[in-house]
Amino acid sequence: MTDRTIVHVAYPGIALLDLVGPAEVFAAANRLADSGPRYRLLVASADGRPITGESGMRLDVDARLSSLTARVDTMLVAAGLTYVDAIRSEELLAEVRRIARLSRRVGATCVGAFVLAAAGLLDGRTATTHWAFSDELGRDYPDVTVEPDRIFVRDGNVFTSAGVTAGMDLALSLVEDDHGIEVARAVARWLVLFVQRPGGQSQFSERLAHPIPSDSALRAVCDEIVADPRSDHSVPRLAERAALSERHFARLFIAQTGTTPARFVERARVEAARDLLEGSPASVETIAEQAGFGSAETMRRAFLRVLGVAPADYRARFGTTYLHVVDERLAG
Repeated sequence: MTDRTIVHVAYPGIALLDLVGPAEVFAAANRLADSGPRYRLLVASADGRPITGESGMRLDVDARLSSLTARVDTMLVAAGLTYVDAIRSEELLAEVRRIARLSRRVGATCVGAFVLAAAGLLDGRTATTHWAFSDELGRDYPDVTVEPDRIFVRDGNVFTSAGVTAGMDLALSLVEDDHGIEVARAVARWLVLFVQRPGGQSQFSERLAHPIPSDSALRAVCDEIVADPRSDHSVPRLAERAALSERHFARLFIAQTGTTPARFVERARVEAARDLLEGSPASVETIAEQAGFGSAETMRRAFLRVLGVAPADYRARFGTTYLHVVDERLAG
């Protein structure tokens, strides 16, 4: 059986978990898959020399990027706050472009997306990165459509992920493509990744996604929505709680959160339902009621809008993995 070469592109100052985390996912797949492709893992840098990560730990390198001339299955660019220096290296960018042409798939973890963008590999594509850098990515590379709150994004054969551990979610998705969902779940269990998160899952909670000043009249209202998504959160009721007119409330809400009250409520309910789907054996209908949707169909439409996946599929992708691990632990 022919090995599939995974090239991890490294440069000084990377966060080692951004590289080692995905590598461990591929290594676990090699141990747990009974058939299918095996992964050959290579770490490569522009000069072929060992690098020092941002933690100060030293990482050996297998090859110089320019020495890689054979077909590559997947190239993954690691991330570190030194991406600012990395994207100034014409040698690195030229090699990343060249190896991309040799690769079946191309990806990056966290701010490694800036390297792909600087190399022109994200032009016209949709991508994500760590939420703290998403505005910068969109501003510096206007030809890239940035999804700021996604765990990972797949656009054709190009993959990008959010920060640090999200690279492992991305790697699990690639393993699933190669080996199927059961092997991906087995890898998640082996690595004690309790939740195998799909790319559509948000990087952070709805409340954290929209920080509100502590002295704002909206602060308590938004906290109440998140704490009790099942209640009546119509604009008239919300405006009444904030002691504002409906028109002023709606304008202030958009100004301070960047979204509408209805969208905030919908996403808060999706978040509540998502948590229940991950850890509760309750039916989809029961969860829809508990999260404030009223019906399973209403919840399904909201999930498709917000996460791009139906509730049942969301649970099937990773909720059962979580519950299966819990069941195994209780049985043991």
